[in-house]
Amino acid sequence: MKRTGRLSLLTAAVALSLVPGPAAVASAAPGGAAEPYCYGEPSTPTADISDVKARFGSGNWMASLQEMYKRRWPSGQKLAVAQAGDKYWSQFVNTRSFEGFAESMMVAIHEETHMWDLDPSRTRWDVHIAAWINASQQATTVPLHGGFPRREILPLITDKYSDSMDGIYLRDSQQGSYKLQGVLAELNAGLMGLPAVTVVQEYIKGVGASNARDIAATNLRYLLLYLRVAKDKHPDYWAQIKGEPKLRELVLTEFLRTAYWLEKSAPYTGKLGSPDADRITATNYAPANIAILEEFTGATVRRDTDRHCTTG
Repeated sequence: MKRTGRLSLLTAAVALSLVPGPAAVASAAPGGAAEPYCYGEPSTPTADISDVKARFGSGNWMASLQEMYKRRWPSGQKLAVAQAGDKYWSQFVNTRSFEGFAESMMVAIHEETHMWDLDPSRTRWDVHIAAWINASQQATTVPLHGGFPRREILPLITDKYSDSMDGIYLRDSQQGSYKLQGVLAELNAGLMGLPAVTVVQEYIKGVGASNARDIAATNLRYLLLYLRVAKDKHPDYWAQIKGEPKLRELVLTEFLRTAYWLEKSAPYTGKLGSPDADRITATNYAPANIAILEEFTGATVRRDTDRHCTTG
């Protein structure tokens, strides 16, 4: 199977749970703040987990998952604790080997983020959204005001860098009809799936996480283009969402968070992403995209070094 085929199948796997309603069973960054702000969260990817690997088996995978992330990425541990009772974990977790287990975390953590974010107790479809951001930061009741089908951003994508994901999320008749809810939910899940495998990258031997960086970069692309289309084609909706401080804060957080984890995962391009992830990221920093982000959030972001920071 060609690499593009693998990526298409992997992307499809992480798109399945994003459906409206119960079946789809996160302090936020200071959007518009005057003081510089940098996104960050604790992680120790070199922490010793050799004993966790030695004890690993199909009967203790949840305990292994929690201990592994307790040492290396507390945000993953806290999410696993919060979602420990979810019956769908076993559909996403490979328990045949520790290497397969580590690799499967991209999809497993991605999907369990969806399960937390889209739980009907937290999210009302197209009305308000929740987002598990990290162990100490969860956005809740973020207003959405509906929106327009995300397929409307397709004319702004003039390259093939995200083509396999565009086919699923934008050109598909159901997925393409999703509105801002879908854009934000996929980005947030992708920003959990990426660190989930970044911090255990040395154990990943196969292709099960080989588009983790692409997913994050592409879904940020979708968000920026969605904001551009909102302003240009749906001015009333643009005015509505621009007037929501919690939404502006979430958008800024997700932008800086994407930069943070793409930088940390950059040494593992090939294992955790294709070269297209960096090409997409370059387009995300095009003047029109940065302009819409800064207009929407009221913050100025760094373009050179420390892209996970604002300048004020």
